[in-house]
Amino acid sequence: MEDLKNYIMLFLLWLVSTILVRNIFSKRRTKNSRFPPSPSSLPIIGHLHHLGPLPHQSLYKLSNRYGPLMHIYLGSIPTVVASSPEMAKEFLRTHEASFSSRPPPSILKHISYPSDDLTFAPYGPYWKFLKKVCMSQLLGSQTLNLLLPIRNDERRRFLVSLLKRAESNESVDIGNELKKLTNNVISRMIMSKRCADDDNEADEINEVVNDSAEIVGTFNVSDFIWFCKNLDLQGLRKRSKVIHDKFDNMVEKIIKEHRAHNKTSRGDHHHNHVPRDFLDILLKISDDEGSDVKLTQENIKSFFLVCYMFQ
Repeated sequence: MEDLKNYIMLFLLWLVSTILVRNIFSKRRTKNSRFPPSPSSLPIIGHLHHLGPLPHQSLYKLSNRYGPLMHIYLGSIPTVVASSPEMAKEFLRTHEASFSSRPPPSILKHISYPSDDLTFAPYGPYWKFLKKVCMSQLLGSQTLNLLLPIRNDERRRFLVSLLKRAESNESVDIGNELKKLTNNVISRMIMSKRCADDDNEADEINEVVNDSAEIVGTFNVSDFIWFCKNLDLQGLRKRSKVIHDKFDNMVEKIIKEHRAHNKTSRGDHHHNHVPRDFLDILLKISDDEGSDVKLTQENIKSFFLVCYMFQ
């Protein structure tokens, strides 16, 4: 027992010493560098103590004191904050290529797929290919016109539902109904399934994706405190792996169903198969040997997850 106490004391002494030395050298580098002005910081947490429940408001208040360009540490992560339209323009337009990539949350590699998606893919040929697919194949006028009957049908269902409830003097949560309308439109455009139908994979996928969005949006200590990066202190990593496996099994089943349906349709229509939804289009691109970049099944699953997560 005495030996255990000694080991704990030695570990704490090593940890505190390492943090202090790291903090001293970090301050020296900051003083000798060309970084923008910076508020006072604390060891380990950096400037996190300056941020309240609404970080954007806290950063705005700091910018009034330290200027439109600030240098802060989010834990051990160095960050430059632009708080004026002029500074934002420098980052987002003038030097767009240099700042277009973004570091993904560490939890994303457990909840998503090893292949990069459009949201976090680094700027380069692959990102340009994904953008081209989205703009020309998925969101182009031809595809949107093809899927127009889906949007019209869901609007009709929405209005009929409101009319029936009005006739029966039933109260309606318009915000919730509009959310259902949006979910149904997006779900049908992605995989030809409505979220509102009973015993439907779409509803289960929505539930899994909502859990995914909650985890990705949770403050993760491992992302900001350097000596915690390999620790799962909040259990997020474990939860994300469970969610990933559940999502992967459902999407794998849907992709297999689409491939089987498309194979039958091509046989019936002499290869003049018309895509039903986004998934059909992505599978067609994936099977195209002459494509600029090979779209893998993991890419499709990742795109699937992003579409639902940001709907």
